[in-house]
Amino acid sequence: MILDPAQRRALHVHIAAPRLETPFHPRIQALSTTNDWYSWAGYKAPHSVFDDELEYFAIRSTAALFDISPMIKYRIRGADAERFLNRLTLRDVRKLKPGRVQYTAWCDDHGHVLDDGTLFRLAETDFRLCCQERHLPWLTDSANGFDVTIDEETETLAALALQGPTSFSVLDAAGFAGIETLKPFQLARFDHEGHEITISRTGFTGDLGYELFAPADIALSLWDRIWNAGQPFGLQAIGYGALNRARIEAGFIVANADFTTAEAALRTDRVRLPDEIGLDWLVDLEKPFFNGRDPILGARQKKSLKHILVGLEIEGNIAAEHALVYHRRTREAGIVTAGIWSPMAKRNIAIANLARPYGERILDDLWVEIYALRELQYQKMMKRAKIVPRPFIRLDRRTATPPGRF
Repeated sequence: MILDPAQRRALHVHIAAPRLETPFHPRIQALSTTNDWYSWAGYKAPHSVFDDELEYFAIRSTAALFDISPMIKYRIRGADAERFLNRLTLRDVRKLKPGRVQYTAWCDDHGHVLDDGTLFRLAETDFRLCCQERHLPWLTDSANGFDVTIDEETETLAALALQGPTSFSVLDAAGFAGIETLKPFQLARFDHEGHEITISRTGFTGDLGYELFAPADIALSLWDRIWNAGQPFGLQAIGYGALNRARIEAGFIVANADFTTAEAALRTDRVRLPDEIGLDWLVDLEKPFFNGRDPILGARQKKSLKHILVGLEIEGNIAAEHALVYHRRTREAGIVTAGIWSPMAKRNIAIANLARPYGERILDDLWVEIYALRELQYQKMMKRAKIVPRPFIRLDRRTATPPGRF
């Protein structure tokens, strides 16, 4: 029997895995002209909305709206919430005051990084942990003996990132009174149609910006409020491609892109200690015992760290993402995990994972091997690279309080 295409598709429907749609999806889909989607934590997310490059310039020149609802979100509450999270994460949670946000990371018992993310202290015994990967079984197992409750909010809590120099002006025009007093890594509660929403001065672009969290059932009206207020200020919806460019300029890292998380690693040599991916500054050895403390301290004392994450400036203007890094053009030293030509820095920049002693004691005579596709033929190029500090750009408007009007 010969089946038509529709019948053949029907036979395979049992293996289909449709992507979920975020609460903001109807608005983004209506704006999308590229139809360029990818899967983020099982959700349909835009890689671009209308033009990848113009979306990037919206971040740096006006304001950009990015749907971060697929970001994994956990609500952690209870009498032992502070003590539990202090046991779990690298930084001292006791120093995190209500109404503040803390960038942090957490490790397994061997000191290998499981993920990084942001910790919001909503109240004395009420926290929200946002991250890239799902960790609910690990969190609940770790909570044994602590008086805490852990709930995943990913599906019920919509979230937006509003980033760029006019982002403050957009929120002010939208009627969020008092937003000018919000300092970096501070959060406040605001009213929207009789519902409470949270706005934090945080983001992943290295620019002035905010993140908004709201119940999923009021997501569309919140989008409309922001969108309508933002039109005089050049507000655009963006996808991950533009955001990724901005985060590289800011020197920020992404789990399972710039490093492999301990739960995702298939090989023992792929896991990383915090010091091996530039997160050594998060580790607070003065606080009470926390997961991975002894292996992290032991690696420092024994000087047994094997890897290092560095910033590179590369000659030329061809992005070097996933290029191999060599010492003296012959000896393999590492790999570029992320790279772009930076419009802001006017440099060819990259983040690279190197095997020590490269990047630690051996700093000179580094090269990257780039393959550029030109007229359907790859051309191999060896380009000089030098180690430079991250972030690659610093914008004063990111931290100015009150923010300037642009």
